[in-house]
Amino acid sequence: MNNLKGKVAIVTGSARGLGKAIAERYAALGADIVVNYSRDKASADEVVSNIKAMGAKVIAVQADVSKVKEIERLFTEAKAAFGKIDIVVANAGIELVETPVTEFTEEQFDRVFSINTKGTYFTMQQAAKHVEDNGRIIYIASSTTSFPVPGMAVYGGSKTTPRYLVDILSKEIGHRGVTVNSIIPFAVDHSGIFVDPEAYPELRKQLLDSCPMGRLAEVEDVANIAEFFASDLSSFVSGQHLLVNGGATN
Repeated sequence: MNNLKGKVAIVTGSARGLGKAIAERYAALGADIVVNYSRDKASADEVVSNIKAMGAKVIAVQADVSKVKEIERLFTEAKAAFGKIDIVVANAGIELVETPVTEFTEEQFDRVFSINTKGTYFTMQQAAKHVEDNGRIIYIASSTTSFPVPGMAVYGGSKTTPRYLVDILSKEIGHRGVTVNSIIPFAVDHSGIFVDPEAYPELRKQLLDSCPMGRLAEVEDVANIAEFFASDLSSFVSGQHLLVNGGATN
């Protein structure tokens, strides 16, 4: 079993879904956790309670990653609480699907890109500045960056730029032993737009038909890879993009 005892991890957007699963996995492995949320304090408090029950130290920091000053404050409060940062998971994001290119509005475009692109970029910038030597930076991307899906132009586009940033950052800070990687999940059941099992039935069917394993991903499937990238097992793996998609090809 991997051991993250003595490590400090920031997971953005960790009040629910993938972020919650990753934060709780790291806590179970012994890491101290900075839970980040934008608006849902009640859900963040629940994650904090879960992590405390595991015996790990934890704080929750409200910060909107679409605002650079709030990202900077997130890192400042994390270091004030724990003295260092070893692992950063840039997970916070929003989804906008089943909208043709011709129907996207400027407001929708700006909202999605401000969080998914700008927010992730500056989160990873702060991570590069503050993470300890031999630390870990992990970006949660999307399979739409590998397999374009109609109706997801803005969402997929917003997730593509940070994927390129992984390539660049792995080269710029690799001399410090810091690894920078991305996880590219397939659609995740019980998370994001699929929290409601009845939501988006046509899209769900399309995705299920494309996956040889005949299911969507689960949050634990993604947390497994987040564990690998945070652990010593991946100490010489950097600048990589790992699909977690059950063999789906579109």
